[in-house]
Order: sequence, then structure tokens, then C-alpha cells
Amino acid sequence: MKAHQARWPIATQCRVLGVSLSGYYAWRTRPPSKRAKVDADLKEHIKAFHTRSDSTYGAPRIWKDLMDMGIRVSKKRVARLMREMGICGVSRRKRTQTTVKAQKANKAPDLVKRDFSVATVNKLWVADITYVPTWSGFLYLSVVMDAFSRRIVGWSMATHLQSELVISALNMALYQRRPQDVIHHSDQGAQYTSIAFGKRCREAGVRPSMGSAGDCYDNALCESFFATLECELIWN
Repeated sequence: MKAHQARWPIATQCRVLGVSLSGYYAWRTRPPSKRAKVDADLKEHIKAFHTRSDSTYGAPRIWKDLMDMGIRVSKKRVARLMREMGICGVSRRKRTQTTVKAQKANKAPDLVKRDFSVATVNKLWVADITYVPTWSGFLYLSVVMDAFSRRIVGWSMATHLQSELVISALNMALYQRRPQDVIHHSDQGAQYTSIAFGKRCREAGVRPSMGSAGDCYDNALCESFFATLECELIWN
């Protein structure tokens, strides 16, 4: 109403909108409510967390950061305030299958059973492959992650999906960590069930482990890393 008072008198606008003139002026002079003040403070924190994440964090992560700070607020309220501010997080792209289960694959046993908790480094490594779009085509990225530290200890990139891709990533991890009796957990992709990869594991004393076919939860730790990589770095 204030924005249009140069064109229409306040009294006229109140009459058309069914608002009492005294009620309008009382609202104009009324101080912000306690909830409005809290919302304003929350928006400052939300903006800071969103900026710090390079504009990648959505309501769930910002809500967690607020809770870690000791600020008790509902996730729905955070989402509402973000909508009011016109900001949002980055959502993960739909992933295209990059590995294929080999026919008559020499599958290793599942030594992990979805339990990725370990007491120290170099006891469990998880591995997977994703693709990175570039102007000249796709690059395939193979990584090996230490389950204890969540650190990428080996990686390799190539324009193909041959077994050399995963062997190179494994070799980097072996060179950097020099483990003793480590478990290497992956899916049943043809690269990991290949004769060449199995031979390299035996030479290095690595115990291969594989989850069931087509079940992302059996390698959830590496899937989670790729989700973060793709959302916050590749597609940002």
C-alpha cells in the first residue's frame, strides 16, 4: 500500500482491500515480532553457510550446520527461509551406468556386508568409477577411498573403461599407503572382475571384495563421495 500511495490514497486502498485505516497505521508502527527477528537472524546464518559452501548446500545440510552451532530449528523452517531468500542447493544429476557386469564374472565374496566402520587406516578401501563430462567428451574417473579417513588414496582418469583404469588407481593407493592385508571393496563391474585386476590384487596381497550386482547400498561410501564430487565441484 505504501508503494502505491502516490497513485491511490491510503484511505482508498484500505476501503478497497477491506482494511481499517487505524489498523493499517498500527501495523506500520508496530515493531517486528519475536519470530520475525529470529527469522532475520536465521537468514544471516543461512546466507553465510550457503556462501561458504560455494552455493552448493541445500536445506538439509544448512539445517545440520545450524544444529551443530546449537541453533534449534526445524528443517522445514530452513527450507521456507531459503525460498524466501531465493537460494537453493545443488541437486545431484541422474547418473548413467558406467560399468557393466561381465558375463561369467569371477565375483569376489562380499567381505564388507555394508559395514564400513573400521578402527584404523588401510584396513578397508572402497572403489568405484564415474564419468566426468568435458568439452571433448567423457573422461572416466576411478578412485580408491580409505574407509577410515574418507581420504582418496588412489585415483586414475582415462577415456576408456578398460581394466587398466582401475589397476592404475589401485597402484597409486598401494604406492602411497603400502598396506598390509587391506580389503578392496567394489561393485561387480567388468573392470574389477577382470583377470588382470585379480592378478594385481594377488601380487599386492590385497583382498578383493564385491557387493551384489545393481545395489548401490553395497558400496554406499564411494557412491556418497561421487554424489558430493558431482554436485559441488563438477557441476558447480
